[in-house]
Amino acid sequence: MNKLSMNKNGLIHIYTGDGKGKTTSAIGLATRALGHGQKVCYCSFHKDPEKYGYNEMQSLRKLGADVFNFAKGHPHLNRSLDENVIRQETHEAVAKIKNEFFAAGYDLMILDELNISVRDNYLEEKLLLDLIKAKPSTLELVITGRGATDAVMELADYVSEIKKIKHPYDQKIRSREGIEF
Repeated sequence: MNKLSMNKNGLIHIYTGDGKGKTTSAIGLATRALGHGQKVCYCSFHKDPEKYGYNEMQSLRKLGADVFNFAKGHPHLNRSLDENVIRQETHEAVAKIKNEFFAAGYDLMILDELNISVRDNYLEEKLLLDLIKAKPSTLELVITGRGATDAVMELADYVSEIKKIKHPYDQKIRSREGIEF
């Protein structure tokens, strides 16, 4: 029996909105869970850690999390990417999560930027809803990314909308290594 199941059923968290901090919040939760001896799975979508240096993924691995990266990149950031390939990779990842990862006994699973997949039509909303409904009862599930749909938020126990009020990007200040990425 995993540690979370001794406490209660796993709940569903949605971190959405146009503000900074969705992924950071999820990584903070992962760090907390790892500190309590929980088994953590972190799956990122539309990021390419080798290209952009998302070193937080390396840190999570060092702390004992299983880390996976799916549908590397996003056509809005890299126009050379084929949207059909991204769509196929996203669908394959969701099937793998549902058919393999859900059976792996994780206490916490983070699906970072998966809301983006639905928002940008790389994944049908129904497939995300089916994934959420299929989660093991003891699994704490976190889904991040802008554009969470009303139906996804309706299934959640926690919904946090992170709102941008002010951001250095608006003043053309570039992202800084170790802070924004």
